[in-house]
Amino acid sequence: MKPTSARLLLTSALLLAAPGLLAAQNAADTSAAADRAPAGYGTLKQDDLAIRLRADDLEVRFVPLDERVLRLLAPDAYTSLRGLLASRQAAIDSVGRLSGVSEPGVALVSFYGQQAGVRFDPQLVTIGFRGRVLQPIGIIPLNPTFSSQQLNVRQQASALFLFEEKIPVTESFQVSYGALTSDDWGNRLVQLERERGRVAARSRQDTSRQ
Repeated sequence: MKPTSARLLLTSALLLAAPGLLAAQNAADTSAAADRAPAGYGTLKQDDLAIRLRADDLEVRFVPLDERVLRLLAPDAYTSLRGLLASRQAAIDSVGRLSGVSEPGVALVSFYGQQAGVRFDPQLVTIGFRGRVLQPIGIIPLNPTFSSQQLNVRQQASALFLFEEKIPVTESFQVSYGALTSDDWGNRLVQLERERGRVAARSRQDTSRQ
């Protein structure tokens, strides 16, 4: 493993301490949220937020874990991803403090092996927007396979990738892994905005019945 990569990966001991889901949810709710939809009314699936980069030997899947889009998910999917964030909140906060970032952007990144013995380099994952490139300031592995940075066929390794600022989910951005690049997010903005409108309408109807 490269020295830089080793510095990015947090130790498993750091991952053990985590607050409950309620505390993490309250922290999210009390931050600036004017453009957030109310939770619990969405219908989207996690796949609707996933950006995929494919090569012959490897597939990379990138899911932005930003409240502005997470709240558009169906309740089960929303609860699952919020629970994942809550379980790693202590590690996320630690990375933020070390980097001087109060609210890092977070993405769930998964690597899938398409051939035996394929290696992957998490440092090659970047976000591009407005002529800028964001590299991860920290990586929190979610399974032991991630640290080996090698996969067999149909094997998966996942981690939370942290960035120095929020992922720009309300505008077009690119996700890259080395020479592989996807700008598919821009094609989803219309769908996300429509769902945001539907969520708002469902919330108003629910409120009017009370």
